[in-house]
Amino acid sequence: MGGEGFETRIQDGILWLRARSAMLGYLNAPSPFDAEGWFNTGDAVEVDGEYIKILGRKSELINVGGTKVYPAEVEGVLLQMPNVRDVAVVGEANPITGQVVVARVNLHEPEDLNQFRRRMRAFCRDRQAAYKIPARVELAETEQYSQRFKKMRRQQNPTMEGDLNGSQ
Repeated sequence: MGGEGFETRIQDGILWLRARSAMLGYLNAPSPFDAEGWFNTGDAVEVDGEYIKILGRKSELINVGGTKVYPAEVEGVLLQMPNVRDVAVVGEANPITGQVVVARVNLHEPEDLNQFRRRMRAFCRDRQAAYKIPARVELAETEQYSQRFKKMRRQQNPTMEGDLNGSQ
């Protein structure tokens, strides 16, 4: 990132941007820029030397028992599975852990939900921490991107759903 007339800074793990040419803001809305012209992207990041790794939107962060889960991280693992065409991960309220991870999955070919859940757990077990493995899975038919190709993580109309305890 960067270039002539473009600056980045990390403040409290969040990416901020500033450019010589920038929009003024949104009509009838407070300015998204601070007094010095910096724009808070809302993206949580990690810095490794000169590299910036974007973890995901802070507003989409899932809190599972005090541990933070970024939807994009879980989606990246699930997208590596055979037969998975697309996936959107969200947090769902849980009285014990605060939230649990929920995956809404589009498949290339139809598959039994229980079979998919077993396959998903086995696939994820060696690739991510147990608290990041979706506790509930929905098989969806609708696309999970908006017309502007932004991931839609709000609830849609899934075809089948179930938690990992076997209920549907």
